[in-house]
Amino acid sequence: MALPDFLLIGAPKSGTTALHAALARHPDLFMSPVKEPKFFLTDGPPPTRGGPGDAQTYREHIWRRADYEALFAAAPEGTPRGESTPFYLHDRDAQLRIRALIPDVKLIAVLRDPVERAHSNWTHLWSAGLEPIGNVVDACAAEPERIAAGWAAFWRYVDLSRYGEQLQHLYKLFPRDQVLVLRYRRIHEEPAATLDRICAFLGVRTGVIDSIPRENVTNHVTDSRVTRALRQALRAGSRIGRDLPLPVRRLARGPLLAALHRERRPRQPLTWEDRQRLIPYFTEDIRLLEEITGEDYGDWLKPR
Repeated sequence: MALPDFLLIGAPKSGTTALHAALARHPDLFMSPVKEPKFFLTDGPPPTRGGPGDAQTYREHIWRRADYEALFAAAPEGTPRGESTPFYLHDRDAQLRIRALIPDVKLIAVLRDPVERAHSNWTHLWSAGLEPIGNVVDACAAEPERIAAGWAAFWRYVDLSRYGEQLQHLYKLFPRDQVLVLRYRRIHEEPAATLDRICAFLGVRTGVIDSIPRENVTNHVTDSRVTRALRQALRAGSRIGRDLPLPVRRLARGPLLAALHRERRPRQPLTWEDRQRLIPYFTEDIRLLEEITGEDYGDWLKPR
């Protein structure tokens, strides 16, 4: 039975893609060739409807057990196998499924400043032409309506950043010595030490990998009459083309995305005013996180 020995479980927009690539370079580890299979997010076929672009994303899920195990079939005997699906930390049902199938699995969670994570999440979807609201504060305010309408988890800018609640549930299912919690900023400030800490946790040699690839930083697309029209076309295309094969969808979206990104600029940090409006979403959860972990996350309540 080829199942993973460890999982990078989240959070989204917190460096899991870069970590996956870094760990894949370690000769004593095997990382799934599909970075984000999402196997534990459903008990069967994923949904077919949701927010803009969700139907296409759902079609990329690897949800059949045989297909999932095939991801790890090429791992050398005795080599720890891993995959990275950053929604497992947020999804309580996914945590239960993991516990039922691989109870001894090791879990790695990377926690990013919740306001910065939410902003990065919003920027990702805005720059893809899918987010219809041009301000992250207003988009966060719309989250309850989107959840009620069945939009996928990636639209939950606030909910995905409530790590205290997520870890509280996780620790009811797994002993703490099976869970490694890291801070996102350590990936950038101390890459070699962070990788050594992960390798020690996984029981493989330290000092073998010492760098983490630079993440793709999403630029911010300007809000203009032209880009509004392009984003509207991309959202309409996501509805019309949700049943088309992936290569066809990419071929159709390519020119629209290229035109959209011609009017982009480097992503600007949130203003202190906007940050102040978002922090209250997370204050109580940050206190819970501190209580659960015994660590200080007070810097998340301060200006950037």
